[in-house]
Amino acid sequence: MRRTADGPSCLLLILVSLCAAPGLVAQPAAVAPDQAKRQEAANLFQQGKRLEALPLLEELAKAEPQNAALLVALAACLVEHAATLPDKEGGGKERLRARELLDRAWELGDRSTLAMNLSQLLKQLPESGAVRFSADPKVDEAMRAGETAFSRRDFAEALKHYSRALELEPGNYSAALFIGNTYDRQNEVARAAEWYERAIQLDPNIETAYRYYADMLAKQRDWGKSRAMLIQAAVAEPYNRIVWRELRAWAALNTTHINEVSIGVPVEGDAATIWRPYREVRLRWQKGDAFKKRFAEEPEYRHSLPEEAEALTAVAENLEKLESVEKLTADRSLDLLLQLHKAGLIEAYVLFSLGDAGIARDYEGFRAANRSRLEEYLERFVAPAASVQRAR
Repeated sequence: MRRTADGPSCLLLILVSLCAAPGLVAQPAAVAPDQAKRQEAANLFQQGKRLEALPLLEELAKAEPQNAALLVALAACLVEHAATLPDKEGGGKERLRARELLDRAWELGDRSTLAMNLSQLLKQLPESGAVRFSADPKVDEAMRAGETAFSRRDFAEALKHYSRALELEPGNYSAALFIGNTYDRQNEVARAAEWYERAIQLDPNIETAYRYYADMLAKQRDWGKSRAMLIQAAVAEPYNRIVWRELRAWAALNTTHINEVSIGVPVEGDAATIWRPYREVRLRWQKGDAFKKRFAEEPEYRHSLPEEAEALTAVAENLEKLESVEKLTADRSLDLLLQLHKAGLIEAYVLFSLGDAGIARDYEGFRAANRSRLEEYLERFVAPAASVQRAR
């Protein structure tokens, strides 16, 4: 995720957005000493009135410190409350407390999507818990004022401050994104779309605007375009787990699934002979001079995109020469490898399906020159258009 001077860009709105998503709400358990108070807190939380729910959840969580669902709901409210505080230090303390509550909920066994998403994002904050929207203090001040108004659901005031921030800093991704999200929350679809697209133009390699846009389109039941936006989100940030959770959620709404594309490399049997070129190429990169020739500036060997792609391509090219190719491609892995080879998408497969820490370092460079190939791979093999159905 991109970073500003003090923390992840757009993190604050991402956190608040996750809290607001209806499918992510973790409701308190049904049994409580004060059922009426619990029900009131649950209703406020479901309605997105986090600030109103906060004091009730504080009281309930204090009475039941072992109730993981209450701790998660309280953490979500603290994140939104942090946005209303005028000083970065105060907001940082609230987010750090939310992080501690989520850690405790995890120890108690809570594995809800809301808890995992919030925890993942909060852990990306600096030790102070502070979030900074711009190095320009005037822009940062305007963004914070907008967030305070947004948390109060004073959307007109929020738009005024976000627009001011964008006027001062026209390239501020967060400002454009937040304007879009504010229109989205008011169901002004056309204007929200316009601003989401503007944020994408400012930085196409951040997933957030694509994902928010996709969520809005899904609410309009535009499933095809929603899928397209999520595919672009995955291309923007392929190693962000939130993107893939959203793709799977889209698939569930469309009674389909996201394909787990995998090629198995056998270690014994007849197929292992076909895979010999794969092992030979890998050995040359690991023990020979192939890596040093390609990455002369790197002091140590690492697993890389060109190594894995060359090894898989060697198998595919060898396979094409064999007379028994039809029989061999009854093997699912070999058939898939040939399909990817013929489509010129082996590199995309490697980056998405085999993207360990070494290979991931090659992603940005490949994406800069091959964005359309990455999208094509996801469209054809991971979330094919033929799978798009109307949700019932």
